[in-house]
Amino acid sequence: MRFTGKTVLVTGAGRGIGAAVARAFGAEGAMVYVCGVHEDGCREVAAALGAAGGEARILLFDVADEPGWIEALRRVESERGRLDVLVNNAGMNVRLPLEEYPVEDFDRVMAVNVRGVFLGMKHAIPLMRRGGGGAIVNVSSVAGLVGHRYTSIPYIAAKGAVTTMTKGVAVQYASHGIRVNSVHPSTVETALVAEVLRDPEKRAQRLGEVPLGRMATVEDVAQAVLYLASSDAAFITGVSLPVDGGLTAY
Repeated sequence: MRFTGKTVLVTGAGRGIGAAVARAFGAEGAMVYVCGVHEDGCREVAAALGAAGGEARILLFDVADEPGWIEALRRVESERGRLDVLVNNAGMNVRLPLEEYPVEDFDRVMAVNVRGVFLGMKHAIPLMRRGGGGAIVNVSSVAGLVGHRYTSIPYIAAKGAVTTMTKGVAVQYASHGIRVNSVHPSTVETALVAEVLRDPEKRAQRLGEVPLGRMATVEDVAQAVLYLASSDAAFITGVSLPVDGGLTAY
């Protein structure tokens, strides 16, 4: 129960990795703010946390929207008085070749994946500082570490920005007791990915690049996030942690 009494905010928590992260924090005693734009999913996750004996509240907003962040953090401070952990998980991808990519889709990918992380840190850090410190975990991707062959270029660019932004904030806010790290999953078995990988050839391609020979699970990623947010990682900041079955070890 590493997070008993702690306040945690997870974005993109209505499904996939974010839902698993929210459940994992709840299982270890945290009060979890389940955040996202998918209301039904967020309510389902929050209800499951409550049924398991945990405590969860819902915040519905678009991470690319600054007023949404301002109101969300105002509510957290009003209700809890502090924020101990922020997990910037919300993200999106549009899977098209570079030469076919609409600029409008590029802008939206950047808005959610980069501006959303920037805004989350911008508005969470003052609240964390008033509480004496905290931990931020940004969900990037192996595409934020290498030129991944199966990933769209705008997504690679966005996740690369998350990687370096994480390091910059870690260095600049270490003296405030705020640790900032990122996790970098390879292909994760989620409902959205399942649609793409129904093609046996595509699934074989993804499995072939992972030395451990399987896809990541949402629980694999969630446990990495919890580790980096916990006191077990008290002397770790500015780290890019692959959760990739060895993909980036090639």
